[in-house]
Amino acid sequence: MRAARYHEYGGTDTLVVEQAPDPLPGPGEIRVRVTAASVNPVDWKVRNGSVRDFFPVDLPAIPGRDAVGLVDRIGEGVSSVGIGDRVFGLGGVTGATAELAVLSAWAPAPANWSDTEAAAAGLASVTALGGLKTLGQMEGLTLLIEGAAGGVGGAAVEIARALGATVIGTASERNHAYLISLGALPVTYGAGLAERLAGLAPNGVDLVLDAAASGSLADLVEIVGDPDRVVTVADHVNAERLGVRVANAVNDSTLLAEAGALGEQGHYVPRIEQTYPLEEIAKAHAHSERGHMQGKIVVTI
Repeated sequence: MRAARYHEYGGTDTLVVEQAPDPLPGPGEIRVRVTAASVNPVDWKVRNGSVRDFFPVDLPAIPGRDAVGLVDRIGEGVSSVGIGDRVFGLGGVTGATAELAVLSAWAPAPANWSDTEAAAAGLASVTALGGLKTLGQMEGLTLLIEGAAGGVGGAAVEIARALGATVIGTASERNHAYLISLGALPVTYGAGLAERLAGLAPNGVDLVLDAAASGSLADLVEIVGDPDRVVTVADHVNAERLGVRVANAVNDSTLLAEAGALGEQGHYVPRIEQTYPLEEIAKAHAHSERGHMQGKIVVTI
């Protein structure tokens, strides 16, 4: 199969497109013929070696964790899908940006999602849902999402709105129109946030989801007055110091199915910043590394 790979840790220049061995699904896994895969920040952090202590990989490695495609092989013990089914989902820390990928968690891809939208949904939706479920009841409450314009933040905005929350999202001013399109009240992040929130939420903010790891976690705790009302999916270091709960992304088919159901109902449409063909995988990674995006980067296979 054709795949993007890197043979050593380093910059985007380590990425090549070449032939690689076809992967085989193990028990409880499936293999899909990939139509598109997304680029997440963890992908380039794994590639450049900065998180090798947490996510060691065997080299050469194929970047990517989430993808969409048609099932073409089924592992032992799997009965929930059939050959040819269109699914989106998650595999290991690596392996998705290739013609064939093994998934350990998946759900049917909504017919109203394009392949690029479905590819963008896997990691973003389980991360967002994990954080929101950790916070608990949403209906009738005001939720502040720090870093609301990114892939995870944008998913969290739409899902929280579907769950009945009033959502305020922080982002740079150029992304405010985008947040309004998602159904959030936009506000600029950074110093003075509490004062700016006073006009948007005169009765205060009930809950906070941090999807940015921008160093603002202490300020977010102060805004709601209780670390139990704040959850981060990004800032592990400061969370431990401040007593804030962390919601880690998990390969959970139940969460994927919930995201897919919201998609079918029109409540959640994964947003795409830009797509690249497989041959431009280095450009896709470089784009993701620049940050400040409106949605996800997706690679078409």
